[in-house]
Amino acid sequence: MQIISSQHLAELLLGIARTQAAMVQALESQTAGFRSAHAVPALQDAARLREHPEPTLADLPARILLASLGRSGPDMAAIVKDLERLLGGTPGSPGRDLDFGGPPV
Repeated sequence: MQIISSQHLAELLLGIARTQAAMVQALESQTAGFRSAHAVPALQDAARLREHPEPTLADLPARILLASLGRSGPDMAAIVKDLERLLGGTPGSPGRDLDFGGPPV
């Protein structure tokens, strides 16, 4: 099995968010107002922005997608930092939950 780093996981999440953002943009081009009236409010609920100022692992993908829909886009360094905090890893190393090589701890 392979150990995945926080950086690799962040890149994967960012790639998924970009794909989802493209889908939202495609829907917006077909239905004016879709993004602001439907997509963003639903994503804000999924990201639980009001309940959790700091993202949880379950909130992080929705927050990355929201950032992908914004003007400045997501910050890779911030995503890596959040993943390391959430998964208990040290900078540059995989967290204990990202080690797929052994039995669960």
